[in-house]
Amino acid sequence: MTRPARDLREYARSTQVRILVGALALLFGVGGSLIYLFYGPGGAVMGLGCLAVALAPVVLIALALWGLGRVAQRGDDG
Repeated sequence: MTRPARDLREYARSTQVRILVGALALLFGVGGSLIYLFYGPGGAVMGLGCLAVALAPVVLIALALWGLGRVAQRGDDG
């Protein structure tokens, strides 16, 4: 009995995306809720703003690496 073929790269990519989305949901959801609980709505808005600004360099680096990967892949195709 043979198993159907699986695209392991696609599986790894989808798993990484799910982990990233879950981590961000925990960070913003739980973090924002705790800040709101201890410091009120003004603190929560400021805290979420700071989290978003702190996340900006990570997003820029990820976009740069994604772009480099696309360029390298295009170079491999010919």
